[in-house]
Amino acid sequence: MNRRDDENSDLSDINDSDQYRAIFVDTEGAATASSTGHSLDQLRGDPRITVIDECRQQQAALRGLVPAVEPEILEEPTRWAYYPWRRCVVHILGPRAFNRLRLDRNRNLVSADEQRRLAGLRIGVIGLSVGHAIAYNLATEGLCGEIRLTDFDELELANLNRVPGTVFDLGLNKAVVAARRIAEIDPYLLVRIDRNGATPESIDQFLDDLDIVVEECDSLDAKVLVREAARARQLPVLMTTGDRGLLDVERFDLEPTRSILHGLIGDIAAEDLAGLSSKDKVPHVLRILDASQLSARMAASLVEVGKTLTTWPQLAEEVVLGATIVANAVRRIGLGEPMPSGRIRVDVADALDRIGDPLVEQSAPATIDSIAELTAPAEPAGVDEIIAAAAIRAPSGGNVQPWHIESHDNRLTLRVATQYTSAMDVGYRGSAVALGAAAFNAQVAAAAHGLTGEVHWSRGDEGTPLCGSAEFTPGSAPALAELYRPMLARETNRLRGNSEPIPAAVLDSLRTAARDQGARLTILHDPAEIETAAGILAETDRIRYLTPTLHREMMSELRWPGDPEPDCGLDVTTLGLDPTDLVVLDILRRPEVMAKLSDWNAGAALGDDTYERVTSSSALAVVSVRGRRLTDYALAGSAVEAVWVAAQQHGLAVQPVSPVFLYAHDDDDRRELSDGHADALRDLQYAFRRLTTAERDEAQALVLRLSYAPSPSVRSRRRAQPGLAPQYG
Repeated sequence: MNRRDDENSDLSDINDSDQYRAIFVDTEGAATASSTGHSLDQLRGDPRITVIDECRQQQAALRGLVPAVEPEILEEPTRWAYYPWRRCVVHILGPRAFNRLRLDRNRNLVSADEQRRLAGLRIGVIGLSVGHAIAYNLATEGLCGEIRLTDFDELELANLNRVPGTVFDLGLNKAVVAARRIAEIDPYLLVRIDRNGATPESIDQFLDDLDIVVEECDSLDAKVLVREAARARQLPVLMTTGDRGLLDVERFDLEPTRSILHGLIGDIAAEDLAGLSSKDKVPHVLRILDASQLSARMAASLVEVGKTLTTWPQLAEEVVLGATIVANAVRRIGLGEPMPSGRIRVDVADALDRIGDPLVEQSAPATIDSIAELTAPAEPAGVDEIIAAAAIRAPSGGNVQPWHIESHDNRLTLRVATQYTSAMDVGYRGSAVALGAAAFNAQVAAAAHGLTGEVHWSRGDEGTPLCGSAEFTPGSAPALAELYRPMLARETNRLRGNSEPIPAAVLDSLRTAARDQGARLTILHDPAEIETAAGILAETDRIRYLTPTLHREMMSELRWPGDPEPDCGLDVTTLGLDPTDLVVLDILRRPEVMAKLSDWNAGAALGDDTYERVTSSSALAVVSVRGRRLTDYALAGSAVEAVWVAAQQHGLAVQPVSPVFLYAHDDDDRRELSDGHADALRDLQYAFRRLTTAERDEAQALVLRLSYAPSPSVRSRRRAQPGLAPQYG
């Protein structure tokens, strides 16, 4: 009696399907689905049978998943699975719990909703050499709820260079080998097998009710037969060929009259091919393989078949690559994503031939220590140039510098430059704040050089929505003059500080600075209020990341080492990020990543940085002014700069952390900012204005984070105005 006969005699009381499916036995001892003829106690008591019970560990892992698993899944009864061919009984979670834990690491590469949709797919795999790896991959990733396997052949030793079987499987039908391996990773997945392969007698029944067909036959007439039957049922067919990662996709579900095999073999039918000699089939095979695109090794090997090679060669690496490519195609089809008919090569060898050295081809990751000191800007000459140079040192959102500034004969003109504005600058209100800050700087510089003058604001002409002008005459303004050096030292400090309380006298002086410019300063310094504000600001940052326009503009403001236009935007080295955070930022600037997070309604971590910065601060300061015209925002801008300079004089680090909704007045403005998140922005804005006690007719100009922190090592540069060199600020 040979080994197979001995095995069958041992298992003579089980059905044929039990040779490749697990048998579930409940705790009462009654077998379910099909019968072993034995109770669980009998199985445990049989010395030839191994018992594996790691179910407590599985339950503990299930309870530890994030988000928390539903109670009905946690309470699902466990099961005992008996594997006759292994002579082993295993204690496992129930089907829903098992699936939830086994596939948890798929998220978010495959979302939970996508996983549920894919679990409804029924996939057939024909040909279980290359097809074994494909079927196993599909089952491992949970890309189907039923899988059908067919192959007439038995596993041989020569198959083990690419088929993931073992010497214990030799002589078994290849479909049985694959089905057993799938059952050992997921006993709940329905697997059906057919030992006939693709034949005219069996193919119709095999394809019934399938959603996708994967064809990996060696026989040319079988390939055509499968496609004829699949086309008649309007089923998509996938095929991977083990050379240079070749994938063929035939969407007969979308193109029911499409020529089989892309028309490469003409209109020849399966029955016609069956009558051809091997020699006569060669031209058809070479047309399918596209001989001109074969790798040099494969092309040379085909010449040697029958001479120095028994048959055409295959490598496990190509088989595994093919399984990966097919899994991606199946997922796209199953989820309704773009996956048209056609052919593509995923050539790993070619990719490795083009390997590049990041140290040579790219800039090294930016770190504070690796950034060279910038050359000091040229000193301005003459009072007009000094006044203009001071004005352009003003802060602006994203350092876009949305202004045009001229100074001649002690006359200053400021205009909004609309080409430098962004989506967050609703109605040019942010630009007006920036112009107001520039006007304050100009007045300070003028006072330091014995000149005084008021800036008068007006609505602009067709080219600009806001203009400011001043004529400076000899005069004394000592309070302003004293701010000249502090104003030149003003900077944005994004470094993390500490939450040391700010003395009441300092807070009062900041309020006075705002009031002197006709504005009001609201300061949140209670930890609970700061934490509430941090949550609001973090959520608006998340919305900014997930809104394509806002994300694109935010990323366009960043300046990495080697980037063009260093005289505007934000140098990444000023963001106070460590090297790890900079790597994360490089990921966050990818729009396709944000699109996925938006699809999943995820991305809570996108606001973490803001939340941590704000909650570790000493206070938040909000500058507001009565009125909502651009001229009102300009006055508020002067107050912003006055408060900022005063804060730095008291040793405080200042960083603007203004929310997306800051310059929105109504629902139309919020929809313009982020149509998909307009309602959320409305609720967040209401909560923030209520927290900061804003009056109905008040416009909030800027939100400043105040803390005690070291000075930044790099300052942002300024775009040169006519007749001026670039400045830092």
